[in-house]
Amino acid sequence: MTFSTETSAPLVVIAGITGKQGGSVARALLESVKPYRIRGLTRDITKPAAQKFAIAGVQLVAVALTVGNEDGARAAFAGADVVFAVTNFNEHIDKEREVAEGKLMVDAAKAVDVKLFIWSALEPFGTLSQGRIPDVLFFDSKAEITAYAKSSGIPLAIVQAGYYATNIFDGVPYSLKAQPDGSFAYRLPMAGTTRVPLIDVEVDYGLYVRAAIELPALGAGSEVLSGRLISLNEIIADLAEVTGKEIVYSQIDRAPFVEAFPFQPLALTIADMCQAYEEIGYYGSKLPSSEDILARKPKSWREFLKATPKDGFPVEIRPA
Repeated sequence: MTFSTETSAPLVVIAGITGKQGGSVARALLESVKPYRIRGLTRDITKPAAQKFAIAGVQLVAVALTVGNEDGARAAFAGADVVFAVTNFNEHIDKEREVAEGKLMVDAAKAVDVKLFIWSALEPFGTLSQGRIPDVLFFDSKAEITAYAKSSGIPLAIVQAGYYATNIFDGVPYSLKAQPDGSFAYRLPMAGTTRVPLIDVEVDYGLYVRAAIELPALGAGSEVLSGRLISLNEIIADLAEVTGKEIVYSQIDRAPFVEAFPFQPLALTIADMCQAYEEIGYYGSKLPSSEDILARKPKSWREFLKATPKDGFPVEIRPA
């Protein structure tokens, strides 16, 4: 399948099309029976991940959506019916820069009269905790962009990304601890009963964005919350069953977690994030959106594990 080239088809501009979220949005729209023209934005249109989309009919545009390139951002968004916008905090670990780049995209989309601006937001944990949990930088920066977008008057839909299933694998270097009896403890500074809205973001996040675009009940003014709630105890129990390893979840105290965290500039941020998940909830008091709005059923955590090839697991817990 390929995207449409007909000018009558809506033009969807996807920021960061080679990223996990942007790529998922493109693939979900490709699955749709509705025709779309897609313009994919990335810094390097020659890399293999970009060229795969070019083969599918995506118009690739090389652009840096950074402060100082306002003209480039407006040109990249020009003619768009829909813009999907996301920022990448991990690229620079700079809250102020993330906020500035998010505002730049809002301004650019408003300047060219985009009909729907879809923003990948997160919750304002600093505000929700009344300042008790101040260091979840990338949640609060995205929330600041949300507030700016709302105040701008742009037609806005919010589609929050849930807790990436791959986070469990990514956390192995600092969370998995071998025990004297040969078993493993998976340790984070939050209770095992804490629930997160887990999602296979590369496969399923785009379904929620597609719903925000296609369903009359959604669109401008809507908020869509992705993922399916599951507790950490359940996550690790399923991980143990699928891998055949003896793994249990164990809550670790905050101080030793922060001290041992391998990337110290983010140690407090990750600790505060875990505290917020436990005390406030990933989406605050809100629940994930019904999966009935989606074009197909998203993967469960267990299905994600079973679909992962053996060499996709961390070597410490790779299935036999």
